[in-house]
Amino acid sequence: MFNRILIANRGEIAVRVIRACRELGISPAAVYSEADAGALHVRLADVAAPVGPAPAAQSYLRGEAIIAAAKQLGAQAIHPGYGFLSENAGFARMCREAGLAFIGPPPEAIDAMGGKIGARKIAVAAGVPVVPGYDGADQSDTTLATEAEWVGFPLLVKASAGGGGKGMRVVSSPAEFAAALEGARREAGAAFGDATVFLERYIQRPRHVEIQILADSHGNVVHLGERECSIQRRHQKILEESPSPALSPALRAAMGEAAVRVARAAGYVNAGTVEFILDPDGSFYFLEMNTRLQVEHPVTELVTGLDLVRLQIAIAAGAPLPFSQEQVSFRGHAIEARLYAEDPVSFLPAVGRLALHEPPLGPGVRVDSGLTSGDEVTVYYDPMIAKLIVSGADRAAAIDRLRRALADYAVLGLTTNLPLLRAITKNPAFVAGDTHTGFLAEQQINAAPPAAAPPEVLAAAAIWEIKGGSGKAMPSLNLPLFENRWRAGGVEIPLSFVLGKETSTLRARQSGESWSIAYAGGQIDLRIVTIRDSELVLEIRSTLERFRVARGEADELLLSWRGDTYRLTRPAPLSADSVGRVGHGHDGASLSAPMPGTLIKLLVSAGEQVAEGQPLLVLEAMKMEHTVVAPYAGVVRRLPFAAGDSVAGGADLIELEAAED
Repeated sequence: MFNRILIANRGEIAVRVIRACRELGISPAAVYSEADAGALHVRLADVAAPVGPAPAAQSYLRGEAIIAAAKQLGAQAIHPGYGFLSENAGFARMCREAGLAFIGPPPEAIDAMGGKIGARKIAVAAGVPVVPGYDGADQSDTTLATEAEWVGFPLLVKASAGGGGKGMRVVSSPAEFAAALEGARREAGAAFGDATVFLERYIQRPRHVEIQILADSHGNVVHLGERECSIQRRHQKILEESPSPALSPALRAAMGEAAVRVARAAGYVNAGTVEFILDPDGSFYFLEMNTRLQVEHPVTELVTGLDLVRLQIAIAAGAPLPFSQEQVSFRGHAIEARLYAEDPVSFLPAVGRLALHEPPLGPGVRVDSGLTSGDEVTVYYDPMIAKLIVSGADRAAAIDRLRRALADYAVLGLTTNLPLLRAITKNPAFVAGDTHTGFLAEQQINAAPPAAAPPEVLAAAAIWEIKGGSGKAMPSLNLPLFENRWRAGGVEIPLSFVLGKETSTLRARQSGESWSIAYAGGQIDLRIVTIRDSELVLEIRSTLERFRVARGEADELLLSWRGDTYRLTRPAPLSADSVGRVGHGHDGASLSAPMPGTLIKLLVSAGEQVAEGQPLLVLEAMKMEHTVVAPYAGVVRRLPFAAGDSVAGGADLIELEAAED
């Protein structure tokens, strides 16, 4: 067994591997970029070494720097986690040449399965069905357009070298093909350094089902059942479960056997995942193989009772699998929900400081995270905050547990997809198990955050500000002057809070141990039960209500209650400058960058007339492309940036003058 393992990754997966090393008595070593010098995975490791600046290409993707760090820190093996170098055959060879064990498949297997085109051919040779399409070597526009006509529309243009939805486009008609091909190639080249694409028939309402496999170096290969990963946004998974509600025991066995055949044909060793598309008629087709540990591996761990990371390490050390296929058993149901720092409606990533991260607790609840309160989500890496995984005796129990855990989850300071996750768990189609890869678009789930603060939240905000529960009462309140008069019940304290465009005015009065909070339309009587750190418990209408509270970077008051979050501010006083601007708008409008990024392509020019909804430009941010469209018809007045320019969040990307009615 190894004495020290270097984890060539960051975030929650690095923390996950570090904890497995601790359990095995192995010393964990970490690497970090300049942006991650104080990150949780660095704080938890025994030793750590810097590998470069914040951009991944200059740090976590530098194989030679990772190898040098492993030697410097005395590691005998490297665990690549997922993403970054985990599916890089060249890096696996570098480890082998340096005398380091690579905790993953051999480079030959990564080469064989790393490209989707090559993987399809291996699957066909192994007798595993694939989706009809074109995967030839001729990548000319003419050939691809001709093959697209043969494949038929709708179809998918997909990057051969990668996954995660990058370099993938759905094409509904021949007229859309050229633009989709160009965008897929560009995104694939930027994300994977390989612009090769292939075409695949687009199956309507498919399920995305994957099979976890394990293989050792002694010729043993087993599967550990399936994970249903159909609920996705931007072709990226956000909720996974095991077992799939769509699989019968016979279908599960058939798909598991097919996955094992693919792994054997590729000469696979270690943990891997074979992904399939499941047609509504019960037919399944090989999609790709991920030659690494998956983000969603915990759901398999919870239903099988097996620790995949421990098994990965043992296999890399030369041990045989300690069980046979017949000894693999499944128990209960598990669901994973990915918590992202992103807008729950537009799916645009969010960045900033995590003012409060308080995961839920309780039986059957697991949270894998690489962030704690006070940490930063930056523009450089994936915006996932944590993975919430629950298990129950059956699917209904697991859904109940997931709902409760999501309601208990408190994340303040960042916009998150918690409203979307909660809405999914209440959706009748999800509850019935009627899911497919177009689920979110079809269901049109309302995940908009609250537009107004309920009276209970306003009352909690008032109490927190008056009592100074955060250790910092509002500076506009002269607490020493009024405190004795409050206690006597002779003073009403006026407070105002702003949420969005709504301003709420309150009046608070104390009477003994009780408080009365008057608001427009009513009054709340309450008693303070607990006020400390980031927790406020109030007795309202004979019910105890628990709020989590934190301060935002701009001194906003952030509250979490019953699964919803609220960002309240105090009204700013009028200034001479603001008075001078009242009533003086402008005759045009600017479209701003939703986040820092790079302007990839301009689709219009200055002076051009555009229609409402017309694409204007393409912005790349956080590894994904975002197309900005015209919110109304008008004339392009000015384009401040050129293709290739870096832009800051909030920067005006284009000035568009509205057309006259």
